[in-house]
Amino acid sequence: MTYAEQHLAEASEVISKIDADAIERIAELLRSLRERQGRLFFLGVGGSAGNCSHAVNDFRKIVGIEAYAPTDNVSELTARTNDEGWETVFVEWLKTSRLSKNDMIFIFSVGGGNLEKNVSPNLVRALQHAKQVGAQVVGVVGRDGGYTAKVADACVIVPTVNPETITPHSEAFQAVIWHLLVSHPSLKAKQTKWESTVEPSRVS
Repeated sequence: MTYAEQHLAEASEVISKIDADAIERIAELLRSLRERQGRLFFLGVGGSAGNCSHAVNDFRKIVGIEAYAPTDNVSELTARTNDEGWETVFVEWLKTSRLSKNDMIFIFSVGGGNLEKNVSPNLVRALQHAKQVGAQVVGVVGRDGGYTAKVADACVIVPTVNPETITPHSEAFQAVIWHLLVSHPSLKAKQTKWESTVEPSRVS
């Protein structure tokens, strides 16, 4: 078996083991968020931060939810990191945005945050604040889900099928799941460009 075949086989195994009910719970919470006109804040670091930026676009444009990612503002992110420290960059951003019980935090992370191991402590501090103010929390995470899985109202844990490829599968399936969500009949509000060009008679 080539590496490409192995990686694709692992991806197929992840799909077969993923918790579809957890995805549906997130979809329902997002639907309610839109109905009450709450805001959606995506938090992630590294590759997950890139996914956050893409997801903000999709949820704003396709779903019609007001969405933001602190990592899109590189000036504020680096200023806070330099002046206050990495651990508090997200929580202080959320305080300035006046996160409230009307809003939701959406975490993209491989580990989900762990203060004891000093893994993504900025996510943990942000989640602690979210729970304190009563904001809802959802996430797509890998491994055991870390702190995110412990406090989330709904969380999808990307199954580990190979300990050597936890990160690539976790980050890849963040994209699979958020694209599923913005395509979900209960959430999708606007047609995407390429689908709008397909003639109904050609759809089989």
